[in-house]
Amino acid sequence: MTPEELQAINQKLATATPLEIVRWAISQAPEAAIVTTNFRPYEAVILHLATQVQPEIAVLWVDHGTNLPETYVFAEKCREKLGLNLKPYLPLMTSAHWLALNGGQIPMPDEVERVESFSRIMKLEPFERGMRELAPKVWITALRKEQNPQRAATLQPVMWDAKLQCLKVNPILEWTPLEMDAYLAEFDLPNERTYYDPAKGDEKHECGLHAKLVTDKS
Repeated sequence: MTPEELQAINQKLATATPLEIVRWAISQAPEAAIVTTNFRPYEAVILHLATQVQPEIAVLWVDHGTNLPETYVFAEKCREKLGLNLKPYLPLMTSAHWLALNGGQIPMPDEVERVESFSRIMKLEPFERGMRELAPKVWITALRKEQNPQRAATLQPVMWDAKLQCLKVNPILEWTPLEMDAYLAEFDLPNERTYYDPAKGDEKHECGLHAKLVTDKS
C-alpha cells in the first residue's frame, strides 16, 4: 500500500469513532483480521470493540509465562465475558528454563542485556510465529500515543506493516485514560492495574512487538 493511499484512508477516517475504525478495518478482510493483546490495563476496551464487530475474531496473546497472577485472572475474566477466540502463543523455552539460565530473577529495567534477551526469546519469537501462522491481512492493536511518546508523531490510525505485509490498525490511538475509563464503565468491563512486562523494563520502553520481528532464533 502506498503512502498516498494510507494518507487518503486516514483522512477519510479522521472523524471516525474507534468502533467505526474497527468496522472499516474488519471489512477489509473479514476472514483474515486479528486483534492482539497482552492483557495489560485497559485491554478490555480494544477486545470489546473488536468482538462487537466480529465476535469470533482471533485474539493473539503472547503469554511469556511470567505474568503476575492478577494478569492471568484478568485474562480469564475477559475471555469469559467477551467470549474471546483466544489464540495463546507460548515461548519455545519455558519461563522457568529462561530464568534458570539468566540469573533466576525476572530482569530489572536497568539490566539491558537481560531485558533484551527476555524480549527476544520469550515474546518476539512467539509473536512472530503467531503472526506467521495466523497470517492476518488486518492487525488491530491497542496502541495509544501516550504509551509511545518516542514514536507518537509517526503513528496513524491506519498504517502498513511492511514486514508482516498487513494493515496495522490502531483505533484508540488518541484516547487517554479518561476515555478508556469511561468506556470500561459504560460497558461494565473488567480491568486490572498490576501488570508488569519484563520485556519492556519500564513503562515507556519499546519491547519490540511493534517495531521489529525476530531474526535471531537462538
